[in-house]
Amino acid sequence: MLESVGQDMGQQALIGMLSHLTFIVITWYVLQIVKLDALFVKGRTFEIRVLMIFLTIAIGTTVSRFFLDFIEWSGQLIYLF
Repeated sequence: MLESVGQDMGQQALIGMLSHLTFIVITWYVLQIVKLDALFVKGRTFEIRVLMIFLTIAIGTTVSRFFLDFIEWSGQLIYLF
């Protein structure tokens, strides 16, 4: 029984990691169309890229967490009835 619980936790961890990475990659591609260069001082390419990475991680993980929570809540609806 403990082995089953451990395996379930491992599967959830893998699904969570893959979900986060998937949404981070999707967010990175979507943010590429936004021209942030116009909002910042010229010649600050490194800082703009770092900001893009941070924004990508923040948005991607937030969206991923939403979908993971939604899937979990959907599975718990059976306890309502």
